[in-house]
Amino acid sequence: MKPYRDFFKRTIDIVASGVALLVLAVPLAAVTIWLHFANKGAGAFFFQERPGKNGKIFRVVKFKTMTDERDADGKLLPDAERLTKVGRIVRSTSIDELPQLWNVFKGDMSLIGPRPLRVDYLPLYNTEQARRHELRPGITGWAQTHGRNSISWHKKFELDVWYVDNVSFILDCKIILLTIQKVFKREGISAEGQVTMFPFNGHN
Repeated sequence: MKPYRDFFKRTIDIVASGVALLVLAVPLAAVTIWLHFANKGAGAFFFQERPGKNGKIFRVVKFKTMTDERDADGKLLPDAERLTKVGRIVRSTSIDELPQLWNVFKGDMSLIGPRPLRVDYLPLYNTEQARRHELRPGITGWAQTHGRNSISWHKKFELDVWYVDNVSFILDCKIILLTIQKVFKREGISAEGQVTMFPFNGHN
């Protein structure tokens, strides 16, 4: 048994996320109202199924930064066209991730760990990449502090697995400090020419 990984990490998650939800209640409510109007009726929250620890599926919640506008054929417009000015600010400052504090409090996620990705990526991972699911996914993580969406998928998974093998209290403290630094610098928010990042296809 590894005391920090198997017990203290989860205890810290519960306490820290609970306190953060209370302290940020008013600002989060204000952002919710702001996005409700900016998103033209599309709502302020984005819900999607994601794989958690051991691949268990849960519903992640984030602030929604895009409208649901569609073209003449009923297809959603490209992300870049649906991303609102307000949404761009919320995304670039990582405020869109804050509702996931609720996922952390519930036990779906951790404050720090590999990011929860799309369910349809699960069969695309090789054996080593799939090890990223040995821990609860995080709001931020080792890969997010080393390029976030500006690095390749293979590099991202390599960093995720390295974290799984090296998780510690000191490392988590370092990741928190690096995350704060990245948020202020607004680095690695998107891949070149993209609003976020190219989808993973098992090869890229």
